[in-house]
Amino acid sequence: MAELKSLEEEMSSPTFWDHKEQADLTLEKMQELKNLTQEIKNLKEKNQNNLDFIELLLVEKDEELIQNLEEEVKNETKELEKLSILLLLNGPYDKNNCTLEVHAGAGGTEACDWANMLYRMYLRYCEKKGYHTTLIDYQEGEEVGIKSATIEIKGTNAYGYLKGEKGVHRLVRLSPFDAANKRHTSFASIDIIPEFDNTINIEINEKDLKIDVYRSSGKGGQGVNTTDSAVRITHLPTKTVVTCQNERSQIQNKETAMKILKAKLYVLEQEKKNQELNQIKGTYQNIEFGSQIRSYVMHPYSMVKDHRTNQETSNVGKVLDGDLDLLIESYLKGESYEKKEQKDTK
Repeated sequence: MAELKSLEEEMSSPTFWDHKEQADLTLEKMQELKNLTQEIKNLKEKNQNNLDFIELLLVEKDEELIQNLEEEVKNETKELEKLSILLLLNGPYDKNNCTLEVHAGAGGTEACDWANMLYRMYLRYCEKKGYHTTLIDYQEGEEVGIKSATIEIKGTNAYGYLKGEKGVHRLVRLSPFDAANKRHTSFASIDIIPEFDNTINIEINEKDLKIDVYRSSGKGGQGVNTTDSAVRITHLPTKTVVTCQNERSQIQNKETAMKILKAKLYVLEQEKKNQELNQIKGTYQNIEFGSQIRSYVMHPYSMVKDHRTNQETSNVGKVLDGDLDLLIESYLKGESYEKKEQKDTK
């Protein structure tokens, strides 16, 4: 594979270990590619073995061999399905790291608790995928949960897998905070921003920025800053707000916040161009904050349903524990089908 060869050349550089964190990520990426190559090789070998068995069965029928072959084909189909998902991650930024933001919607305590549940869900998902997560910002709710949280996610195809999670997520449940035990509906939004390298050039006028410095309001323990080093940057023309408080240094927090801000402004510009193009084609669809993408219903029945793909599952607890593969893969397949349709109509 060309990418594997490129990484091997990168490792041979005498300055490879000058930046240990980046070097570690490169090694992990290289190992992932090696594992993928081995999986493909194993699948080819299994397929060839099955073809050999089929030839034997054409000569002499064997019921036990037929049963074993049927089971093997089922397993291979699952493995092939898993590998085929990787082919859908072909967007320009799909292989990139990303930043995930969780924001509680209106609803006070209920919404803050729901935002915290989503925050945990994505941390568990990243853990299962083997991704590295770094908490950039964390704003606690007044009573429980969180008002917002920002996580940096590093790993192969992190943005590709998570890009479809952007949007509003709705929870329906019997409220644990309601003495009357009534059913409540809560909302929280997820934003996913790909990480860009230095080739993305975004010019920002200093006059368009409002920079506030404040004391960290983190989760407690050694991670809390004891100085006013947390930074909030507001881009006034777009009303885009970015906060960072995980670093001890105000300068480092500002650098991280500016990096995320540039990525957000780039994404906004790309979305604006796509909207204009869709309007010209006559197929404009609202993709703003209010678009609800998924519902998580815990009462009067159990169901998680993605409103874009109609994919659903009754195992809400499993989903909230980070098992998102069914929903994410369904979205990726649907996105791939839409791209094919658009290509065919050109």
